Amino acid sequence: MTVNLPLVLVLAAVAWFAVRFLAVRVWLVVALVLLGSLLAGTVFGPYITDLTRLGVDAVNGR
Repeated sequence: MTVNLPLVLVLAAVAWFAVRFLAVRVWLVVALVLLGSLLAGTVFGPYITDLTRLGVDAVNGR
């Protein structure tokens, strides 16, 4: 059985859980999102994409 779930939705759920139950501040989540957006626009963007794809493939068992 295959379940298709966007990675952004999973990360949003993790962020919500962290803010709600782990007492992580909202500004910290926003700062990390901005940092990730800035990193994606640098030379490291393709490496981050490849690493993310590799992790998703490992979870999916491919």
